[in-house]
Amino acid sequence: MNRLPLLALAAALSLSACQRSSDPSLDQTGARPDLPTQNDTLLPAMEIPTPEGWGDELPTVPAGFTVTPIARDLKIPRQTLVLPNGDILVAEGSGGHAPKLRPKDVIAGLIKSRGKSPVEGGDRITLLRDSDGDGRTDLQTVFIDGLDAPYGLAFVDNTLYVANQGNLVSFPYTAGATSLPGPGTEVTKLPSRINHHWTKAMTASADGSRLYVGIGSNSNVGERGMDVEEDRAVIWEIDRESGASRIYASGVRNPTALAIHPQTNALWTVANERDELGPQLVPDYLTSVRRGAFYGWPYSYYGQNVDPRVRPQRPDLVEKAIAPDYALGSHVAALGVDFARDGGLGGAFAEGAFVGEHGSWNRSDPSGYKVVFVPFRNGRPSGKPVDLLTGFLKDGHARGRPVGVTFDAARGVLLVADDVSNTVWRIAPERGARPPVMAVNRPDTAAVTR
Repeated sequence: MNRLPLLALAAALSLSACQRSSDPSLDQTGARPDLPTQNDTLLPAMEIPTPEGWGDELPTVPAGFTVTPIARDLKIPRQTLVLPNGDILVAEGSGGHAPKLRPKDVIAGLIKSRGKSPVEGGDRITLLRDSDGDGRTDLQTVFIDGLDAPYGLAFVDNTLYVANQGNLVSFPYTAGATSLPGPGTEVTKLPSRINHHWTKAMTASADGSRLYVGIGSNSNVGERGMDVEEDRAVIWEIDRESGASRIYASGVRNPTALAIHPQTNALWTVANERDELGPQLVPDYLTSVRRGAFYGWPYSYYGQNVDPRVRPQRPDLVEKAIAPDYALGSHVAALGVDFARDGGLGGAFAEGAFVGEHGSWNRSDPSGYKVVFVPFRNGRPSGKPVDLLTGFLKDGHARGRPVGVTFDAARGVLLVADDVSNTVWRIAPERGARPPVMAVNRPDTAAVTR
């Protein structure tokens, strides 16, 4: 057995223990997060809770809600999609093939690997069916196999769209189908060179004519050179019929999930910001996405706060950089977002955005590892995030890590993919707490579903 990785890991843990801890007095959520002094060190603070099973326990939800596992034994579930007939699709897989560039990349890779499920990614989509709407899955079966790290899902006009790590493919769909033949019809290729950030988030426009795909950067802050960042750290707008694409917005380091606001039809994203500037830099964020806007990466963050590590500097682009709408906290690693519709989960969770926070590695005190709700009013964030699903951390271990979140308006429930326990969780108001919004088995299979 090669001792070098073990020695490197031991050195990393020793050095990380000496790093500065976070300051609890800083407020790093909301429209104007506190941004401390940059702290670029030889080896950044690195700590990740190792996996441990749930046993007989469940995550924690607020009073008046229940949480149940509706699928287990998955193969790295990432994002989910509810079809018009109520069936749930789960994209499973793990991608990326970026070579390690620096010694600390090797160490960071070792640290991150300690927080992952040992299960191999499925490269597939699984179908879950709850025929009578009682919150229990009656059928769990492979829907599409042989994919390449599928992540983003969208459904428009009886067509399922899947964003693999290297291309966007489509599948004709018949209502009630329990399997579809792969590999699908290629709509367009997606940037896949190096694939430091491999996930390709996706949603459809409100009218279904366009698809939006998030494409993460190929580095932390351009250390591989900017030539490999062409068409990276961007959101593409793709014509659904022709496959033609263009950059909709840029400078978004890693747009990991996309959603359309149900009232304004505006595009929103959650994004993972850069690492290695300290435990409280830079906050990950939730933001509306303006056409043609530049959000700073890699030259600046949160507007025009310059990152001095980037060479060459681009003051011309820094001058154009706009700040995102809402900070979620540093290194929470938001990987899921969806909006409440038709009254949401009711009460404090009626209007706003659900956000899945996968959890940190680049700080000594873990952040994230939960699902939060960001309240909205008149199409904009209007308050502090509210914890909705917690309990993932216990005694230094992670019993799960949230990824995609999907609000099922027909049943008035929230679905949460957990890629460490390989579970899909279902959060629902307790019986009688929220009346149903509409029938589940709708005949309209031409709906736009994201």
